[in-house]
Amino acid sequence: MTKRISILGSTGSIGESTLSLVRDAAPNAYQVVCLTAHTNAKKLAAQAFEFRPECVVLADPAQEQVLRDALRGTNIEIAIGRTALIEAGARPADFIMAAIIGAAGLEPTLAAVAQGTHVGLANKECLVCAGTLFMDAVARAETALLPVDSEHNAIFQVLSQERPKEVRRLILTASGGPFRKFTDEQLKSVTRAQALAHPVWDMGAKISIDSASLMNKGLELIEASYLFARPSSQIDIIVHPQSIVHSMVEYVDGSVLAQMGAPDMRTPIAYAMAWPERMDTNVKTLDFAQVGKLEFYEPEPDKFPALRLAREALEAGGFAPTVLNASNEIAVEAFLGDKISFLALTACIETTLNRFESEQTFAKAPSTIEEILDFDQRARNAARQWVAKNG
Repeated sequence: MTKRISILGSTGSIGESTLSLVRDAAPNAYQVVCLTAHTNAKKLAAQAFEFRPECVVLADPAQEQVLRDALRGTNIEIAIGRTALIEAGARPADFIMAAIIGAAGLEPTLAAVAQGTHVGLANKECLVCAGTLFMDAVARAETALLPVDSEHNAIFQVLSQERPKEVRRLILTASGGPFRKFTDEQLKSVTRAQALAHPVWDMGAKISIDSASLMNKGLELIEASYLFARPSSQIDIIVHPQSIVHSMVEYVDGSVLAQMGAPDMRTPIAYAMAWPERMDTNVKTLDFAQVGKLEFYEPEPDKFPALRLAREALEAGGFAPTVLNASNEIAVEAFLGDKISFLALTACIETTLNRFESEQTFAKAPSTIEEILDFDQRARNAARQWVAKNG
């Protein structure tokens, strides 16, 4: 049967990899229902010409005319704006890839979850911002939530869901980013270009910066806690530069099960797309002789304080993860715009967290999406103020 799929965030790296798998699949295996983008109207139009979706959605109204001009003469439906993006998530499909970067993906992904279908989750910020609410929505709709981050996908593959008490801990692997061997002095003069040059993975700008600061691993820690219902104390992080072991699960008898593969995001994407089966891909076969050795190191929280901040936010609960994520998005945006230094990324985040810590509602568990979005906006404003003052 043909599987109908939508891709929220089709012009990003995850979206492009998903479409490459559609392109390489057997004829008529997949029918693209909807593609969405934030601002890249030209790439969205090119994807629409190739895959002929029922509709395309562009979040940024400023690029509307570019998209309409490019798709003139086709029968592809065009929708513009935030509301249209949420409606795209609600459009019926058998599989929905949620790959919108940042908190902007929360509402469209929740709309996808509400369908009760299969959702591939590549937007970790949904769980970081609204973990309990998000997982409650998944349970109510009986949605098959399939993690696409390579680390969480690895755990999903080897975790015993039926006997959770047999699991001792989850072990997330981290490549260590481009600055693993940098001294404290070298980190002071890190450039934008250096931070974007990840040694293993080819990713978008925001995720590349998060990987360089190790905030990406901190966000994944929070995501793993909600996805697999595990406290912070049962989730460890280990640096693994080769990115061959994508994560591990340790059981109470001492057994450690690992999922391994070449560092290629098409593998976890394919697993999610085809679940509960598997699909053929042209991903490079793992050659152990060529790999030679696998290395593992303890992370350095003093050098990369993002890990500490993320764990503290997870353990504090309430709105702390929301503020962590919002301030990080603003800090990364400022760094990419050459407004702050690399080391100022975590300084901005920590100051913003401290600013809200004294509020009575900060430790309260969010009860509505509106509360989360309000805290998210307030945290962004506070982070912007910090950048304006200290940039």
